Amino acid sequence: MVCHEFKGGIGTASRRLPAEAGGYTIGVLVQANHGTRRTLTIAGVPVGKEITDLLPEIPSAARQSPLGKTSSIIVVVGTDAPLLPHQLDRLARRAALGIGLVGGRGEDPSGDIIMAFSAAHVLDISIPPTQQVETVTLFHTDPLLEATVQATEESIVNALVAARTMTGINGNTVHALPHRRLREVLRKYNRLAG
Repeated sequence: MVCHEFKGGIGTASRRLPAEAGGYTIGVLVQANHGTRRTLTIAGVPVGKEITDLLPEIPSAARQSPLGKTSSIIVVVGTDAPLLPHQLDRLARRAALGIGLVGGRGEDPSGDIIMAFSAAHVLDISIPPTQQVETVTLFHTDPLLEATVQATEESIVNALVAARTMTGINGNTVHALPHRRLREVLRKYNRLAG
């Protein structure tokens, strides 16, 4: 997995809404294998423009399939909020905004997959063929939508921060995002105290 030309992989994050917004939880899992270095943004900081070295190393024999030219991100959004399918579709669409905040642009060869589900409804198949379900009403889903954007953004950053440099098939090497340098860049843009 290569994310913004650093080592990528699996990342997760979650948000719990305050009681007045329903107290629901949004959890996001990403498999981050997408993006270009020049667009990488963390906390609004152009990290990819600041850390321009440590690009993937691909031996000439392996260049027939350029690393990073075909990539994708998979996002799974889960919630305990009682949502209907059209509302879950809206959550999935908001995950794309979180991808964009980190610099994902949905490049042409990218096979982005985003899905959302709710664990709130448990239907009893032993009762009559119709059932009533509760759902969060229109105009009360905004906190869920915002939490989805935030958790998606954080999941991608977490995948980058958790990854380690790796050398794989054909000697391809993908470098981890250097933590010390990331902190320096964030400090430069006043996004990190101390």
